[in-house]
Amino acid sequence: MGKSARADNARLAALRAEQARQERRSKLLIAGGAVGVIVVIIVALVIAAMQGAGKDADGKTGTPLDQATFSKLTTVPAGTFDKVGVGTASNLPKTIDAPAISKDGKPRVVYVGAEYCPFCADQRWPVVVALSRFGTWNNLNATYSAPAPETNPDTPTVSFHGATFTSQYLTFTGYETATNKKSNGQFTKLDTIEGDDLTLFQTYNNKPYVTSPGAIPWLNFGGTSLVAGASFANEAIAGKTHAEIAAGLADPNTPTSKAIVGSANVFTAQICKLTDQKPAEVCTSAGVTAAAAALK
Repeated sequence: MGKSARADNARLAALRAEQARQERRSKLLIAGGAVGVIVVIIVALVIAAMQGAGKDADGKTGTPLDQATFSKLTTVPAGTFDKVGVGTASNLPKTIDAPAISKDGKPRVVYVGAEYCPFCADQRWPVVVALSRFGTWNNLNATYSAPAPETNPDTPTVSFHGATFTSQYLTFTGYETATNKKSNGQFTKLDTIEGDDLTLFQTYNNKPYVTSPGAIPWLNFGGTSLVAGASFANEAIAGKTHAEIAAGLADPNTPTSKAIVGSANVFTAQICKLTDQKPAEVCTSAGVTAAAAALK
C-alpha cells in the first residue's frame, strides 16, 4: 500500500472516531436533558404537594360523643336552668310572618349549618341542651370547626349529621351542608337540602327576615320564628374540651353555663309556643318564663 492510501485510511479512521465521539456526546446530552426534565417535574410535584397540604389541611376527625359528656349535655339540672334564666344569651329568635311548618302532626325545628363553621359549632350546644328537654338524642358525634386560619379554629362541638332526635312534642331536622375538611380548596359537601326545606331556607334566610342572606347557622322554630348566627359569644367555650364544656353546664355561675344554658332557655321558650306549653314542668319553669319575657 502506498503512502497516499495509508494517509487516506488514517484520515478515514480519524473521521470515524470523531463521529463516534460526537454520537456519544449527543447521547449523553440527551440523557442529561431527560434527567433534568425529570428533576424539574419532581421538584414541581413536591412544591405543589406542599402547597396543597397547606390549602387542603383536614379538620380534626369526629368521634362518637363519650357517654359521660353526653349525659352531662342532655341532663342539665332543672335548678341550673332556673338560676341561669337568659344568662348571657344574645341574638334572640324573632317572630316572622310566615306559615307554620310541621311533620307527622308535630311542629318542626329546622337547623342548617356546616361542620367547618365556628358559629355553628357554638350554636349546636344550646340546640342539643334545649331539645333534650322535649325528647331524646341518638348518634351525636363530637367534632370541631375548621382549623386555622378560619375564625375561632377547632371549636369543640357536636355534629347533627347522622344524629337523630325523637319526641312526642316536636320534630327536628339538622343539615350539615359541608365537612370541616377541604378538597381543592373547598370544604367537602355533606348533607343536601332539597324540596320544601330548600325553599324554606332560601326564602327565610334572606332579607327582610335576616340581616346577612345565606349566613349560617340558621335555626327555624316551627316556621314562625328564627335566629341566624350564634346566640352567645365564643369566648364562653374557647380553649375548652368537649368534656370541660359539658361539665361546666351544671354550675349556673360558669361563663359556659350562662352562655349555653341561657341560650337553651331562650330556645325552650320559643319551642313552648309551638307545643302549647308542653311539657308543663318545662314550659312553666322559672328559667323558661324569664326567657319567654325576653322574646319579642
